[in-house]
Amino acid sequence: MKAALFDLDGVVFDTEPQYTVFWGAQCREFHPELPGLEHEIKGQTLVQIYALWFSGPLECKRELITARLNDFEQHMAYDYVKGFEDFIAMLRNKGIYTAVVTSSNRPKMEAVYHHHPEFKSLFDAILTSEDFTASKPAPDCYLTAASRFGVEPTQCYVFEDSFNGLKSGRAAGMTVVGLATTNSADSIRPLCHYVVNDYTEINLIK
Repeated sequence: MKAALFDLDGVVFDTEPQYTVFWGAQCREFHPELPGLEHEIKGQTLVQIYALWFSGPLECKRELITARLNDFEQHMAYDYVKGFEDFIAMLRNKGIYTAVVTSSNRPKMEAVYHHHPEFKSLFDAILTSEDFTASKPAPDCYLTAASRFGVEPTQCYVFEDSFNGLKSGRAAGMTVVGLATTNSADSIRPLCHYVVNDYTEINLIK
């Protein structure tokens, strides 16, 4: 391992349950005919969500939903996944590159920095949706991160929770560690090399 690449929601922060509540409310309002849609859109960028589910007659609702989402993200809780802080400190002490590779945009990250002023110091790079054109499950975002550090994909470990994110890491040819924070361990296991519930279960030497 020369680089550890982390998704954000459900991987660094235990925020996915909050997003499920938010998108559940939007989907019930605008797509009552599709119960459970909030689970299907996990891991998709806002651009993807709008393109797939809020086009045509619903395109006019995008501005409203964006305003709601921005307000929601300013006030939501950003609690680290259990064991993350100790794990990231151990990686950095061993000279391993660390990066966030997220489908979130820069305005969302400003909310993160507001809640966690120390956040930038934990990573050598932070890649957001503005840094790549093809979103997960395409491998582009993780390959971009590897290229930034000048390391081979086979030297990278990806930490993900969503199906699209796990597929992205596998498509990039990297070792994938799945966190069962959003989906069950059994459901994500076929897409992972390793599955853990949180970072307290990871033995770096092993």
